[in-house]
Amino acid sequence: MKTITYEIRAMKYRMKKTWMLLAAVAFIANIVVSCNDDDFPDNYYTATEVTAAGFLQQNPERFSSFTRILQRSNFLSTLSTYGEYTLFAPTNDAVSTYLSSCGYQSVEDIPQNVCDTIARTHIVKDGAYFTYSETTTEGALPQLNMDDRNITISCSADEENENAIIYYVNESARMIERDDSVTNGVVHVIDRLLVSSSELLPDVIKKDTASRLFAQALALTGLELKMRKVEDYAYFIGRDSVEEGLPEVFFGADGEKWTKVKFPERRYFKYTAFVETDEVFNKANIFTIEDLFREAKKVYDKAFPADAGLYDDDFTDPRNPLNRFMAYHVIPMLLNYDQLVITGTIKDYYCFLDKADPEDYYETLCPGAIMRCSGPKDGKVYINRKRMETLQVRGVRVYSPSEARSELNLVAKGSANGVYHYVDRVLYFDQEALNNRLRIDATTMFPDFLNASKARVQFPEKTMTMFKPGFMTNMKDANEASLVGVRGNEIWTNSWEGNMVAFCGEFDLTIKLPPVPNYGTYEIRVGYSSQSTRGIVQCYLNDVACGVPLDLRVGPDGWKEDTDDEEENRALDKSLHNRGFMKAPDSQGGGANNGEPSFRTLGWVMRRVLVTQDMDPNKEYWLRFRQLLKGNYSMSFDYIEFCPKNIYASPEGEDQH
Repeated sequence: MKTITYEIRAMKYRMKKTWMLLAAVAFIANIVVSCNDDDFPDNYYTATEVTAAGFLQQNPERFSSFTRILQRSNFLSTLSTYGEYTLFAPTNDAVSTYLSSCGYQSVEDIPQNVCDTIARTHIVKDGAYFTYSETTTEGALPQLNMDDRNITISCSADEENENAIIYYVNESARMIERDDSVTNGVVHVIDRLLVSSSELLPDVIKKDTASRLFAQALALTGLELKMRKVEDYAYFIGRDSVEEGLPEVFFGADGEKWTKVKFPERRYFKYTAFVETDEVFNKANIFTIEDLFREAKKVYDKAFPADAGLYDDDFTDPRNPLNRFMAYHVIPMLLNYDQLVITGTIKDYYCFLDKADPEDYYETLCPGAIMRCSGPKDGKVYINRKRMETLQVRGVRVYSPSEARSELNLVAKGSANGVYHYVDRVLYFDQEALNNRLRIDATTMFPDFLNASKARVQFPEKTMTMFKPGFMTNMKDANEASLVGVRGNEIWTNSWEGNMVAFCGEFDLTIKLPPVPNYGTYEIRVGYSSQSTRGIVQCYLNDVACGVPLDLRVGPDGWKEDTDDEEENRALDKSLHNRGFMKAPDSQGGGANNGEPSFRTLGWVMRRVLVTQDMDPNKEYWLRFRQLLKGNYSMSFDYIEFCPKNIYASPEGEDQH
């Protein structure tokens, strides 16, 4: 084993304050439980005067082949410079195995373009990610590699070595040495080359022998053809916007300037699929396409009665029950396991788990059918789980990469345009499970945020990524003055789930709302925080003004702190609601694990009731935000709420969660 010698530089990735180190250790403990390992990693090495390139060059007996690949592709010099890099370094044996599998005699035989791709695949720029860091959870790293692909981390238990934890990279390469700190980042040693797959998601699923029926249905319905987009080649952006960003964007109290404000270089299309194995289908007495169609018809004829029986003969019609069943399994954005719902340090910091399960909602490829992902106390992820005061619907469990490996002996392979996850039960659109208040985080409403890997991840420093409104799904009619940005997950902010969408400047833009799950009357609410730099905004739903303009600079008149008298608190809530306002929920807040006050106690964090009206799952609703003030003002768009009448007008009243 190598001696543990921590330097100050390496330590900054593990803790922002002393208590965050404890939080990170606690999180690793959660992984350890799932992998049955009691040991904290003990193979750290710190090279106080060696770069990542120097680390390789000083160990030629282990890395000479990979070093030569980097030399040929001109990336060795990159790893010799100042910066923040995560390098996955394959050993000479790993390179030799790769050469043999491809029929190459030596590294010199590798075609130049392939050599370049190999180098880019093993380097993550702008981030040094240690396995014990709060930014490295089971799932994708916050940054893409230099080939613009995700790097995913998973783990399992080594039964032959006292159940020691084993880390895998992209499900294929095993970390045989990890967390070697160098002056410009960190090096993880791996036993195989990482090979970027050029296959698209439906093709990867088709090769999964454990899920033949799912792949057959994906082809019959034509859904696989809708999952083949990779990149928007009409998208363009100047190099200065990518590398330097905007000279200044103010967002926050007293004109706070963001330290990093840049645009993505490319615009991608990606997908997430939830896949039943044949074994899961068989347990539900589904063995053939005919069986699957029969079961789908029971659910979707009821959910969409106007279409019942009209499109049964055409599996490719979006209104066909089998087509709806399969389309409901696909989300048009990239969601690695750790991004399905708030996790890790952010979850620990914000969530009061005794009050409500952390939840996130996603629009699927099935029109009019939304999906909910929940992350309750047991640390697992479920789809369409319903828990109010008690558990009412258990939901469908999503296997993590480690759980799939250990419980199913399966590995879901990566693809060029998406990812898939195994589920433990047959997944249907469940209107009853979704018959509750829906609080939809703003970062999940725009696929471009997640497809660019710029949302729902935690960065080591304050970061705002701007997007071009004209190249954003679910946004239209934005004027030239509109600046739209998303902030990566960050503690210390009074935002739901630690992130938000920023509308800046003299903006005027319109966003598409996700569909409601049932016909009925809903209150539509927007969650936001007020500050002096936020301006005044007029909202419109389908071109109809939603009451008077919303002054984002101040909170509502009459806001008061809760007292010990619950009757008085309910009266205050009713008074605020009559004026179109609600206090923020009490199920999240700053420092949740330490018992800190919830967002409900903060007078500058709240909800505004925009409108109450009947809503149809089959109809599109567009919400327009127009800044009324001239100058550099902004809006913190945190979330949208759909609250059905059976909840907001129930005899017992709506809960505070």
